[in-house]
Amino acid sequence: MKRVKAACICQTLHFMLKDGEDHLYAVKQVKDEVEKYKRDLERNHTQYKIVEQTEQPDGSIIVKVIKQYNSAPVGDYLN
Repeated sequence: MKRVKAACICQTLHFMLKDGEDHLYAVKQVKDEVEKYKRDLERNHTQYKIVEQTEQPDGSIIVKVIKQYNSAPVGDYLN
């Protein structure tokens, strides 16, 4: 029998601007979406660590995150 001792997932997320929107409004939407993503992680009690968050020249944002996989223990992954 096997059991998961620790599990995390590493993701690189690109929060992109919506086409057809005013540039400043689209940038604000992207920033709001990133904050909502973080709030949702907190609300769902998902353990996570933002490794890097980079704003691109066009206003989009790239977030590199290590987060808990399902409800498995995270072990040493987030240290």
